[in-house]
Amino acid sequence: MPVIDAHAHIFPADFGPAPADCDPAAWPSVEAGPDESTRLLVNGPMRFPAKRVWFDAEARLAASAASGLDAELLSPFPALLNYRAPANVGLDLCRVTNEYIAGLVAAFPAKFYGLGTIPLQDPDLATAELTELGKLGLAGVEIASNINGASLHEAQFDGFWAECQRLGTAVFIHGMPVPSDRVPGPATATFGVGAEASLGAAAIISGGVAEKYPELRISFSHAGGGFPMILTRAQWFWGRTWNEEPPLPESERPEAAPWFAEHSPIELARRFYYDSLVFDRRAIRYLADLFGADRLLVGSDYPAMGREQPIAKTLRAMGLSDPELNDVLWNNAFRFLGIDPAK
Repeated sequence: MPVIDAHAHIFPADFGPAPADCDPAAWPSVEAGPDESTRLLVNGPMRFPAKRVWFDAEARLAASAASGLDAELLSPFPALLNYRAPANVGLDLCRVTNEYIAGLVAAFPAKFYGLGTIPLQDPDLATAELTELGKLGLAGVEIASNINGASLHEAQFDGFWAECQRLGTAVFIHGMPVPSDRVPGPATATFGVGAEASLGAAAIISGGVAEKYPELRISFSHAGGGFPMILTRAQWFWGRTWNEEPPLPESERPEAAPWFAEHSPIELARRFYYDSLVFDRRAIRYLADLFGADRLLVGSDYPAMGREQPIAKTLRAMGLSDPELNDVLWNNAFRFLGIDPAK
């Protein structure tokens, strides 16, 4: 069965000079690294050591083949989702990144599919840019789970969601921690990302976005963090019953007033997609039981994280039926993107 990695990152090998109205120190660059195989992505105070698979197509294709992959859905390195930058600078950076990814998609059709980025610090500017992504041949957009601390359900983003639905733009929501001292620094990449991914998914489900825009196609990184486990609690607050049993009459659950909605939290959550990057067959089994195998994607976070070797080894060993496995490994990603699977 073919396999597509629906959560894989990349960045340009060259961002070019900083725009005239941008401080050069605030513009990302790729510089020589400590050895021939490594370069440094310099982005403000960040000095990120990157192997060639981060920015070199041939190295990337070789690594994919070695993992047993047939295709990748490339999305920008989350560190480039810099919503703190002025909107005009953010737009310039988005276009450099988007054009690079679009070039890979054009050069290697059916091997690479691409998601772009937009400057959501200015929702109107970002919304207008969605049309440009389609013109470039990109299949959708990656956004963070919060926009410089602002929740995805805030009214300022309503136009963005409406336009995504109108255009049929697929949206990949990546967990993005906000500065906090709630956990030790090294735990930010684990608990911090997971908690923020959960909040991003909760904003979509409980903040009215899913209800107002029922045709949105969204996928969540890292299976939405802790969201799937907390979702059953939200279901109880909505219906006051266990095990997804029919809800009680409203007269018998008056304290649940904020949760009165036509559709239950679990029903809304099943509209969307979740990568299976949870590192344990028991967690994947829970996701499959809760959402269905038709809602799961293969994801690796490569090259920020190493891929399971071979890719999807655990998924293949879980006893899924052939149609279910083929959906998770291949078909679901194209349903999320709204395009026909490659032959």
